[in-house]
Amino acid sequence: MDTTILRNRFRQQFGTSGDLYFSPGRINLIGEHTDYNGGFVFPGAVDKGVAIEIYRNGSRKVCLLALDQKEHPYVEFTLDDTSKPEEHWACYVFGVCKELEKHGVALGGFNAAITGDVPAGAGMSSSAALESVFAFALNTMFADSRVDKFELAKIGQATEHNYCGVKCGIMDQFASVFGREGCLIRLDCRSLEYEYFPFNPDGYKLVLINSMVKHSLGNEYNERRESCEKAVALMNREFGGVETLRDANYQMLDTVKGDLSDEDYRRAKYVLDEKERVLAVCAALEKNDYETVGKKMYETHWGLSRDYTVSCPELDFLVETAQECGVTGSRVMGGGFGGCTINLVRDTICEKFVSKAKREYARKFGIVPEIYSVTIGDGSRKLQ
Repeated sequence: MDTTILRNRFRQQFGTSGDLYFSPGRINLIGEHTDYNGGFVFPGAVDKGVAIEIYRNGSRKVCLLALDQKEHPYVEFTLDDTSKPEEHWACYVFGVCKELEKHGVALGGFNAAITGDVPAGAGMSSSAALESVFAFALNTMFADSRVDKFELAKIGQATEHNYCGVKCGIMDQFASVFGREGCLIRLDCRSLEYEYFPFNPDGYKLVLINSMVKHSLGNEYNERRESCEKAVALMNREFGGVETLRDANYQMLDTVKGDLSDEDYRRAKYVLDEKERVLAVCAALEKNDYETVGKKMYETHWGLSRDYTVSCPELDFLVETAQECGVTGSRVMGGGFGGCTINLVRDTICEKFVSKAKREYARKFGIVPEIYSVTIGDGSRKLQ
C-alpha cells in the first residue's frame, strides 16, 4: 500500500510524523460461520488492509483522522471516557483501547491517521484489520509487545462483542494478526491450534468479485448464532458434553429436531456439514486436488444460501454464472448478506469468466461488480 497520502495528511493534521503500521484483511477458502461454533476455518491474510500512522501525544487524549470517511472523519475521545464515541468507525479504536487496558497495558494518548484499501462491507474483514492494526501498534508502543499475538486477536474479537454489537468468532482477527505470505491457515477455533498450509495453486487463480451489495453484520448475524446455541442447549441437555456444534453429530441433531424450528435445525445442520467440508478440503490440498476443493466451495455456497440463509440474489447469480463458465469453485465469502464471492478459477478461463460475470451482472442488476485478484500476504506488522 502506498502510504504517501497518509503521511502527508498526518503531518498536515498533527504537525509531526509518527510510525507506520499495517494489518491485512482476509479471505477464507472454506469454513464459514464455523468459528463461533468451535469448528475449523481456513483463512489467509491478503495484501489489502488498513494502515495507520501513529504518534504519542503526551496526554490522555486520542485524536483520530480517518482519511476514507466522507462524514465526520475526525474524532477525539479520552482514555478516561466510559461511553464509546458516536461515530461507529471510532468505536473499534475505543474498544481496542479499553480491552488492552483490561490486559494491564498502561496506555497514553496518541494521534493517529487511518487509511485502507480493503473495501468496507465486501466480506474481507476491514473491521478486523482496523482492530488488529491498533492492537498491534498500541501493544508495541506502550507494552513493548508484551501482549502475545493470540491475545491481540482476542482483543479484536472482544471489541466486536463489547463495543460494536457483533458476536463474531475469532477467525477474522486471527487471520489478520497471524497471516503468512503464501500460506493459508487451518485454525481449530476450539483449541486455537493452527497449521500453515502453503497455497500456490499452479494453474489456478483466486479471484474475488464484489457484488457491491454492502453487508452490515449485526442482528441477522447474531440471530444465526442464537439458532446454533439453541440446538447446542437441547443436545447438551439430552446427551451432555455438547458445548458447541463442534461436539455434535447428525444423530444428536436429529434426536432434538422436533424441539427446534425448521430454521434453527437447518442452520445447525449447515454447520455440521461445513465442519466436514473443511477437513475434506485440507485433505484435498495435501494432494493438490483442486477439483475437490472447488466442489466443496460450491457445496458451502448453497448451504449458506438455502440453509443458513445469508446469501442474496446478487451473490447467487454470481455463483451460478461461475458454474456456467466452468469455474472450479465459487461461494459467498464472509458473514454474508452481500459482499464478495471467492472463486477458484483455472488460468485458461479466468479472463473469459471475469468478462462474462461483469457483463451479465451489470445487465441484470444495473451495476458493474468490482474484481480483485488475491495475493496471500503477511499479518500485522510495523512498516519500515
